[in-house]
This record gives sequence, C-alpha cells and structure tokens, in this order.
Amino acid sequence: MAKPVVRIPDAKVALSTASVYPESTATAFEIAARLGYDGVEVMVWTDPVSQDIEALRRLSDYHRIPILAVHAPCLLITQRVWSTDPWVKLQRAQAAAEKLGASTVVVHPPFRWQRQYARDFVTGIWRMADETDVRFAVENMYPWRYRDREMLAYAPDWDVTKEDYRHFTIDLSHTATARSDAVQMIDRMADRLGHVHLADGRGSAKDEHLVPGRGTQPCAEVLERLALTGFDGHVVIEVNTRRAMSGAEREADLAEALAFTRLHLASAVKVPRR
Repeated sequence: MAKPVVRIPDAKVALSTASVYPESTATAFEIAARLGYDGVEVMVWTDPVSQDIEALRRLSDYHRIPILAVHAPCLLITQRVWSTDPWVKLQRAQAAAEKLGASTVVVHPPFRWQRQYARDFVTGIWRMADETDVRFAVENMYPWRYRDREMLAYAPDWDVTKEDYRHFTIDLSHTATARSDAVQMIDRMADRLGHVHLADGRGSAKDEHLVPGRGTQPCAEVLERLALTGFDGHVVIEVNTRRAMSGAEREADLAEALAFTRLHLASAVKVPRR
C-alpha cells in the first residue's frame, strides 16, 4: 500500500488581536510571536495602538510577526473610531493594510439603520476592491435574538452569500449564533472564500467565540476541507478569553486553539505507486 503523506495548504494561521481582550493590542503581538502564530489580524477598535499605523509597524518589526489582515472598525463600540463615516473607515482600513503589508481587510455588512451605507454597500465594496490588491472580505453575521424575538440588524443581509461580493470571510462563531450550516455556507462561498475566523459556539443567542473544539461547530471538518481544496487565504483565531483568570490561562487557550488548527489544517494524501 502507498504510504500517506500530509499535505499542508499555503494558508497562514494568525491570531486576532481581539483574542487577548481585555489585554492590549501590543500583548497580542507578544503572545502570537511566543506561541508561533504566522501573523496577526489587527482588530481596529478603542485601543489607540490598534488605530496607529506606525505603532503597529513597530510592534510587527520588534516581534518579527507580520500583520496579515486588518479588521475595519465596524462594531457597535467602534462607531466613532476612524470617523463616523463608514466609507472613511474602509478607506483608512485599506490604507492601513497597504502600508502594513496586510493582504485582507475584514468588513461586516452595514447595520440596518445605516440606510445610505447599506443601500450602496455591495457596489461600493466592488468599487473599492477594484482600486487595490487588498481583499475586502465581507463577513457573515447573524440575527440578533432576545428571548423569542429576532431582529435583523444587518443589511443587505446577515447571510452575506445572498449578495455578490468578490471575497468572503466565514466566522464559525457567527454560524453558531445564526444556527446556520457552516459547511453549506462554505459551499456557497466556493472559491470566493478568502478568509476564515476560527472559533466555536453552541448556538447561543450570544456570539460566544469559544476555543475551537469546545462547541458544536464543525471546526475540524472545515479545516480539513480547506486543506483538501488548497485554501490559500488566512485562518484567524478569533476567540473570547475574557474569562481567563490569568495571563497564563489566556495563553494556554490560545496555544490550544493554534494546536487544534495546525492539527486539522492538513490532509493525508496518497502517493501514487510508480
């Protein structure tokens, strides 16, 4: 019988700086370098360092850890970061990615109350994508739920596969919260899947962002599929470590997430007989 060999795709495994919250952006670089991540995704939010391109460049150089992606400031808590104009936020995210050597800008679909932005979002993202080599990867979201009520907070839709985008980000914590099928969503994204936020969830109304393997999402299956298809985007660990009782416990969670990802982001292939 032919001996199996392991095929590892070109995908890099990065740490989201959001994964160390409430610790700082600088701490994320330090942990990513120490644990052996391939790079970081910078979540631009209220930490001033996350908004400062020169500070980020210095951190990247000091720790010798590349910045692979920039997450635009489109959360509720970042509505005033880098302007209140959502298009200005994306322009600044693009400029940051270009200056820092990041290949991807992650962006959420608009909130439904951002009416003009939502109306122009699909065509606007295409227009911006045509002007740069940076990928704008639009991320799947989820309905907001409270008890038996459901609110559709995102427009044109929380399920980004219903619209025509050049690149997608899939987030497995968000598929858990939406109670949608992650594998089917990946199939719909097909070769436009450019970016992965790896986390887990149990289907709670809360966006849990558990360490992969601690929820019900098909994290291992998704990674193995990516390996088989030769995925060359980035896999970003974006987990919630706010309940960690110490820095050592937080680091252990992030080491576990990295080990899980590297284990499953490979596929056994058979070498043909000669």
